[in-house]
Amino acid sequence: PLLDCISASKYHACRNRFSPTLIVSRYPVLQNSLYYTTMGAYKYMEELWRHKQSDALRFLLRVRAWEYRQRNKITKVNVPTRTDKAHRLGYKAKQGYVVVRCGVRRGGRKRQNHRGMVWGKPKHQGINQLKFERNLQSVAEEKVGRKYSNLRVLNSYWINQDATMKYYEVILVDPSHTKIRNDARINWIVNPVHKHRECRGLTSAGRKSRGLRKKGHRANGIKGGSYRAAWLNRNTQKLKRYR
Repeated sequence: PLLDCISASKYHACRNRFSPTLIVSRYPVLQNSLYYTTMGAYKYMEELWRHKQSDALRFLLRVRAWEYRQRNKITKVNVPTRTDKAHRLGYKAKQGYVVVRCGVRRGGRKRQNHRGMVWGKPKHQGINQLKFERNLQSVAEEKVGRKYSNLRVLNSYWINQDATMKYYEVILVDPSHTKIRNDARINWIVNPVHKHRECRGLTSAGRKSRGLRKKGHRANGIKGGSYRAAWLNRNTQKLKRYR
């Protein structure tokens, strides 16, 4: 084999000094190389959240869902529930960042007609089995963006759900804060064109409902930025002046 475990005495001495498992190579080129078989803390958290049907996470989600039902639908939280996920989506544990939990009701969108009566054609008389065009995560971002109108919505992620509600945590950024305005990695969001970007389908969840999370040959229908732009490009006759 290419790799061999070192002798027992060296192994225990090294293991007491370094917590990871130490492995060295038998070959001269790799003789002095040490291989640490470890994962970072965020990787462990990611694996834990990936197995949502494990006993530990099922119990944790059930208890948290009960807690969320007792509180307001839109609540500011001190720290993100999923630290690893929040940091992957742009969250920083510094001034100017806010995390807000939002609950949205699951299910389709019933048409708001009095007594379900549509004074029109039969094709428009559907009331119950209608689906909203955007996903519930985008709806949660919009709810939070309307409540905290002085902040900018950066991103969001799923944290819990039960039979009637889905809960998301939304990452918000304060464009007026000095720490944000002086940070070259995030001060792009200070620009006024990013006001209420969640209402215009510019966040990740909004782009998903617009069908823009595609690349390669699957994205032929959205060339130009959207399917409307692709349709207009295909259906516009372009005549050069000299032809």
